Amino acid sequence: MQLSQWRSSGQFLSVNNQQIFHKTQGKGPVLLLIHGYPTASFDWVKLWPALTSHFRCVTLDMLGFGFSCKAPKKYEIKEQAAVINELMQHLNIASAHVLSHDYGDTVAQELMARQLEGNLAFRMESLHLLNGGLFPETHQALLIQKLLLSPIGVLLIRFLNKNAIRKSMHNIFGPNTPPSDQDINDSWALISENNGHKYMHLLLDYMKQRKQYRERWVSALQNADVPVRLTAGMADPISGAHMVERYKELIPNADTVELAHIGHYPQIESAELVLESVLELIEN
Repeated sequence: MQLSQWRSSGQFLSVNNQQIFHKTQGKGPVLLLIHGYPTASFDWVKLWPALTSHFRCVTLDMLGFGFSCKAPKKYEIKEQAAVINELMQHLNIASAHVLSHDYGDTVAQELMARQLEGNLAFRMESLHLLNGGLFPETHQALLIQKLLLSPIGVLLIRFLNKNAIRKSMHNIFGPNTPPSDQDINDSWALISENNGHKYMHLLLDYMKQRKQYRERWVSALQNADVPVRLTAGMADPISGAHMVERYKELIPNADTVELAHIGHYPQIESAELVLESVLELIEN
């Protein structure tokens, strides 16, 4: 499916006067897919046909991402979780399995924290995490991310372009599964939609929030009341083998699926193995 088709088959929902792009397809148990930084729900496109044959899939572009509202503001993980809560209520969904990646993992941790507090409008039936900064002490951010988050980020952002994104993506994909030119073109199109590339440094505030709310979000995983699995590309320099090791130290009875030679985007680099892991967790 091309990016234009993805957009035309989705819808928009206004949440607090902010337009949120979302997409729903398929029948069966609900599977909510939450994307990562810096792209959007289109990250799931390679898995989408197979997943929608098993589940009613729901996904969205979070605030500041993809086709959703973008503005010069501070982006809070808790606001992203609230938007998802609103979307699920709008769709009259009472329960869902959750598959998340990267930034989306942190949003899913906040959703789980709310579930444990009894403050979630729907019930998470399971949580499946892909590569992400689950623990701030193991998150090895790219240099460009560190610079954009620094005081000079507002100056550097004007030099961000597709070539910078190309370099970053090649650095974080696995050695044998590099991004295609189409992957890079689509990623840049999503980032630059509605001048979103001008606000990427504002979205990076999530790295500070992960430190601020570490206890809340790590505890949510440690005390989760549903099955939780981590499927991780082990060659990811940001949150690969070193993060998986920490996960096993901190999470009781850790359920992990380790993908050798796969980088930061397992759903793009190895969609078949991710699909296998998803189906095994939910259907067994």
